[in-house]
Amino acid sequence: MFLILAAMKLTTLSLTNYKNITAASYQFDARINCFIGKNGVGKSNVLDAIYHLCFGKGYFNASAVQNIQFDKEFFLLEGVFEREKKEEKIVCSLKKGNKKTMKRNGKVYDRLADHIGLLPLVIISPADRDLIIEGSSTRRKFIDGVMGQTNKAYLKDLLQYKKTLAQRNALLKYFVANQTFDQETLSIYDTQLIQLGTRIYEKRKSFLATFIPIVKNHYKSISKSLEEIDIQYISDLHQQDFTSLLQNSLTKDRIAQFTTAGSHKEDLDFLIHGQPIKKFGSQGQQKSFLIALKLAQFDFIKAKAKVAPIMLLDDVFDKLDQDRVALIMQLVERDHFGQLFLSDTHQDRTLAALETTQLSYTLFELS
Repeated sequence: MFLILAAMKLTTLSLTNYKNITAASYQFDARINCFIGKNGVGKSNVLDAIYHLCFGKGYFNASAVQNIQFDKEFFLLEGVFEREKKEEKIVCSLKKGNKKTMKRNGKVYDRLADHIGLLPLVIISPADRDLIIEGSSTRRKFIDGVMGQTNKAYLKDLLQYKKTLAQRNALLKYFVANQTFDQETLSIYDTQLIQLGTRIYEKRKSFLATFIPIVKNHYKSISKSLEEIDIQYISDLHQQDFTSLLQNSLTKDRIAQFTTAGSHKEDLDFLIHGQPIKKFGSQGQQKSFLIALKLAQFDFIKAKAKVAPIMLLDDVFDKLDQDRVALIMQLVERDHFGQLFLSDTHQDRTLAALETTQLSYTLFELS
């Protein structure tokens, strides 16, 4: 069991014009908070608002303006958190046509990246299935999100890499449009990509060496040791250095007009019994894998940040048998878990799960 040196919780939350919620305010239990109601009443939207305050963006919407309620001009989120016995008031607002604003204790952030890691959070949601069925960018986003919450240097490298990559791609397009080529100018961006990409690769490799065994252990518990899973890190840098990678892909890059190889093309293979879980895993096995992945994320962040992240469980009990539901609640009851928020369509199922714990809880019925 990890040692927790700090406590963190969300005490109050206020939403205005956020998605389908015109106005709502909540006071939360320090341990478990349950949102119960039919599909479409806004349960997931409340959880998304909590996520938004912790990361400066929603979990379910790519475009920030989509979070503004239909026919309204703005949204406003206000949350009061407590970390290490210190109050942190976070406000996030967006007005149509304006830039989103994030405030911490009344002060506007100059850079959103400065907010990442202040309020660690892990979410488990049906949308996580995209990690299995979608492309490599979804899986990279996941590991970058885990690492970015606990490693400011990694986050800085990643943001600079993306900026440099965009500049290199724009230059490749310029060359084609103007029927020209300048190796000297291109090498300026190559040098930056090589330095940044090599550091990103080494940090990802080190992270996964620690992270993958944690995932395996959680899946072993959930499946009662009946199934074997693995995660493999896919990178061209396993076989060659970044300098060689860019040199070998230059002809292809010039034709494609973008950078075809590098840290932005890496991937993870999710396997069950040595085969892709996307093709050979049942729905229950895939869901168990994703839960193990997110529980490992929780453990990793907690160990690094020395605080238990807030945990959001969005409709997690659906399609899980009662044994696995009970097992998840047993994990929650352990002392190293902090504050939990969950949503469910079935109050009886939630109450049955809560009865397996001795933790305090508050039930919110939405209609």
